[in-house]
Amino acid sequence: MIKNILFDFDGVILDSMPVREHGFRKIFEHYDKNSVEKLIKYHTLNGGLSRYVKIRYFYEELLNEEVKEGRILELAKEFSVIMTKELINKKYLISDTVWFIKNNFKNYNFHIVSGSDERELQYLCKELELEKYFISIHGSPTPKNNLVKSVLDTNNYNQNETILIGDSINDLEAAKVNQLKFFGYNNEYLMRYNYITTFKDFNLE
Repeated sequence: MIKNILFDFDGVILDSMPVREHGFRKIFEHYDKNSVEKLIKYHTLNGGLSRYVKIRYFYEELLNEEVKEGRILELAKEFSVIMTKELINKKYLISDTVWFIKNNFKNYNFHIVSGSDERELQYLCKELELEKYFISIHGSPTPKNNLVKSVLDTNNYNQNETILIGDSINDLEAAKVNQLKFFGYNNEYLMRYNYITTFKDFNLE
């Protein structure tokens, strides 16, 4: 019997990928356009990874340059300013998921485990009036594998009673590492696994 549900945020609760793509283009607008396009592709394929990882990837893998931690933090902050201005708009909420959350938060223990910056994530959830539906809201820079483990350990959850819902291969990996059942959502690539086409038909009984 499932008692606990861990949600990814971007692509599952909020349709934020186009806005985040704009954010990466903006912070790297003065860099080689070909390298930026490669970063956008990496970003799209790895939705569950944090911006810190993606910024480092841009410098070290695409530009073949060393990058100091301070520079990563500086760009991440710039990125966050862009995100918090735009993503508090409720038009980006995924209504299918929000419907399920509002109608089931008393039936399950809900948590968010996301690759988004934790402080930004908590701010967005408050502004979007989602905060009250979740026991806890967690994000980067802590890696998702560790976030999931922390939620399990802190709340003493049974792995057989807990699932993770996500839209990326990184979410699937976090579930596997922590021995949780995974449900994919909003990503056709994940249809080969347990998959939620719509939460209207999602039944855990």
